[in-house]
Amino acid sequence: MSGGGGGEDDQHLPGVSSASGSAAGTAGGRATPEMKRSAVRSLIQRYFHQLQSGCGNAQCSNANCASSGKVAPMTPNEVAARALQLFSQDAQLCEASTSATSSPQDVDMLSPNDSSSSSSGSSTSTITSASTTTTTSRQSQSTPAAVLAAVSSTNLVQSVPQLDLGGAEPSSGDSEPCTPTLPPVQSLDANSLMALYEQCRAADSYDRICHAIGDVFSSVDRLSKSFIRSAEPAASSSLQELLANPPEALNKEQLRTLEGEHDKDEDSTQQLEEQSESAEVTPNATAAADVESEAEADAEDDDVPMAHTTEGTSDEDPPQSSDTLVDLPGLRRVQRLLFSCQTRAITDKLTSSVIQLADWVHYLHPDWEKVIHCLVICFDLATNTNNSVVDMDYLDRVLPKLCHAAAAMPVPAQARLARIWAAHCSDQLHSLVAACQQQITLQVLLDEESMRENGSIISITKVLKIVFYANILASELERPSCRVPLEDRTEAAAASGSGVVEDDLFAYNSVLQPHMPKFAEDQLEKALQVSAIDCRKPLIPLEEFYNEALSENIQMHHDYLSYKTLAMESEIGSGHTNYFSFMLYAFILTPSTKVDALYYDSRMRMYSERYTSLYSILNNFGQEGQDGTPRPDLKLTVRRDQLINDALIGLEMVAMSNPKDLKKQLVVEFVGEQGIDEGGVSKEFFQLIVEEIFNPAFGMFIQQEETNNMWFNATPFENGAQFTLIGIIIGLAIYNNVILAVNFPMVVYRKLMGYCGTFADLSDWSPALYKSLKSIMDYQGQDMEEVFDQTFKISYSDVFGDMVEHELVPNGKDVLVGQHNKELFVNLYSDFLLNTNIQQQFNAFRKGFEMVTDESPLKLLFRPEEIEMLVCGSREFDFVELENSTVYEGGYTEESQYIQDFWSIVHAMPNEAKHKLLEFTTGSARVPVGGLKCLRLLITRHGPDSDRLPTSHTCFNVLLLPEYSSREKLEERLMKAINYSKGFGML
Repeated sequence: MSGGGGGEDDQHLPGVSSASGSAAGTAGGRATPEMKRSAVRSLIQRYFHQLQSGCGNAQCSNANCASSGKVAPMTPNEVAARALQLFSQDAQLCEASTSATSSPQDVDMLSPNDSSSSSSGSSTSTITSASTTTTTSRQSQSTPAAVLAAVSSTNLVQSVPQLDLGGAEPSSGDSEPCTPTLPPVQSLDANSLMALYEQCRAADSYDRICHAIGDVFSSVDRLSKSFIRSAEPAASSSLQELLANPPEALNKEQLRTLEGEHDKDEDSTQQLEEQSESAEVTPNATAAADVESEAEADAEDDDVPMAHTTEGTSDEDPPQSSDTLVDLPGLRRVQRLLFSCQTRAITDKLTSSVIQLADWVHYLHPDWEKVIHCLVICFDLATNTNNSVVDMDYLDRVLPKLCHAAAAMPVPAQARLARIWAAHCSDQLHSLVAACQQQITLQVLLDEESMRENGSIISITKVLKIVFYANILASELERPSCRVPLEDRTEAAAASGSGVVEDDLFAYNSVLQPHMPKFAEDQLEKALQVSAIDCRKPLIPLEEFYNEALSENIQMHHDYLSYKTLAMESEIGSGHTNYFSFMLYAFILTPSTKVDALYYDSRMRMYSERYTSLYSILNNFGQEGQDGTPRPDLKLTVRRDQLINDALIGLEMVAMSNPKDLKKQLVVEFVGEQGIDEGGVSKEFFQLIVEEIFNPAFGMFIQQEETNNMWFNATPFENGAQFTLIGIIIGLAIYNNVILAVNFPMVVYRKLMGYCGTFADLSDWSPALYKSLKSIMDYQGQDMEEVFDQTFKISYSDVFGDMVEHELVPNGKDVLVGQHNKELFVNLYSDFLLNTNIQQQFNAFRKGFEMVTDESPLKLLFRPEEIEMLVCGSREFDFVELENSTVYEGGYTEESQYIQDFWSIVHAMPNEAKHKLLEFTTGSARVPVGGLKCLRLLITRHGPDSDRLPTSHTCFNVLLLPEYSSREKLEERLMKAINYSKGFGML
């Protein structure tokens, strides 16, 4: 049987002695599938290490052996692929090395189930410890392959193994002494590794510690048994607490606890005695038991479910648990010791071993619970650094490999890793974020053209997502979550709007609309049941997850195409795809880059609606009785003196007849003006209509004097349909990439994202009220009723300034607020002001907003504070950035004295004049997301000196500036233009 397949009877696998063939069979001579898989894995491992480390024979002529010098340098990934190829070709496999040049890593990679190995030798070397004594045989020259006895202390925390291999004797047939083969190390802990380091330093030889690190850190099974924290302090904590109290304070329950602890001590003592008795077996029996246990471990195939747990873990479901057995304090002591060592051999061995482990995890997908234990260890070593040369070298080489391994884990395993990091490694999250960002930036700078296909960037981004949610879990969360399901929102809207017919005017049901594509749902968020919106004050500011280099070089139009490809593959049911889109990892993108993604999505939908309309026009051309031919755009014709009525009536007709027309490109025409809308006319339309709609005299919104924010009028003059139209206008502004002068509190944007307002939202809604309620929450005295004299009856001011009273509970005027119900009072008060009192108005407002934005990736890309920036613009007002981003035409240059005079005049203007200049040149006084550096202003020469005023094309951000004869005339003409400009005309 070629190709590495298992055989029966006299057939055997290539490269394996006939003894292995007989050992692989059952009593009836037939090999089981588990035995065949184990033999195949053993052969592939041998091919891997033959390519990587060689057989040790200097005269080797095998072209596929590193010892022959004919193997080209390869990465571990390439070595693994080549090993699989050699196995399929039944290539020549060298005999195992018998020389002293065989590295510990080569020895470790021999499978414990490799039945071609035999234990023979003429002399032994002894390894002693407080609990076990094992022997390992030295290979003789006639031995074809050696089996290495497993060496592991039964309790590495209590007893540190003392490796003493200096007493090995040479073989009787050799004239020169032969170096003994070091036994494989099955596990490590902080104490044993630090003791071994001290022994190696005393002997001025670090071979043994390098061998131990190579054995353990290159194997998932061995590393998963290492650095286990002791459970003894936690088990006896209740006993120590009771013993600290005086005897008379103990009750019956505490006495039972003492008795239980005593029983535990007896059980543990008995267990230690049994372990010590079992340790006194013969060395051969110990080795046989180790080989048998490893064989049982290999019999379990790679696809081990997450539900499988090792002994000693808690009864909690592992994917939902945040517990870990890793001894993090001990691990960090080891890290400081090893990375401060003057010998690079130790860190080089650690680096190569961790890389090897990560590669095996990435390709073989072993038991994920063991992998999580290993990743917690390896990531902590990578991030708990001191920025030394050794640390950074380890970080640069190991972190991308670890991210490959972590990114390959299933979602439940990633969720478990996030919980562990949040609970036990929160102090290292900032370092991990910085390390990941550094690696992404480095990869982007090295490969700007194909960064979207860069495997390292993709893997690190996926790991950064795990860190993102670990950061949220480690922060103070709002529990229970204030997220409201769509169905609950609809039921509440129906209940609040019973008897109101305005909601039936628009043919739209928010529950039936796709607010989030199925493929774009965040599975990790669902597994963790947490969202970034649940976190008010994150441990690490979420802005630190932005990567500027990635965002600037991403080429968002290409990434959007990948996003749409994923959407199409999801619709046709494709189970596997090679496409990757950073839009699904929006936390790493800056707001300005996400605005670009939203812009491309809006334009694609506009073009789609336009082509649909044009096709309908062509299809119905020449047919009689076809009234109301669809337009390719959404056109509004309005009068300046009747702006509100014309706009709302026009939008109402569209929303009632065909809401999809709202997703066409908006074109505005002012009656009696010649301006052609290429974007600038729409900007002025939105600016004017927002000024009138949010005017308190209009009665739909009220202005809060304390914060200058606008809030919904609980008793409006208009009906609910008018609020729906206002929501449509806000949605159209986002859809058409127009910034509005709207001052909403943050709770409005949180509610648009599907969350309800809570007590924390009062901090920016009404700071004075928030401080007052906070004092009630913080008061701990039992005389709260007398101190505050507050009942469940509240009062608030309406739009006319009159006081309105409301009882939060039935007979609330008779219920005093005390320690037992203060939290209920605060929650009911906040819910009434932010939700219940304006529920009908806000539901109508949100309905109109979602009629425009329901299919856009708005909620996928943006958080509430980013949506506020998207609607209102950035708060950064830096005209130096505008000067640096401006380009010139018509003879003007950056060095022209005339241009330098222009900017000196602009920088000397007051802020009000700067806002007017910005509005004059761009059509909006608001700063776009990302700052004025994202605004590309074009200044062009508009003829020689004359009395004409400067003009502009607000659709294209172009300023037409005549070359005036003096600086004074330039300033006079410019100020007159920006102060008296209004309306549009043709030049």
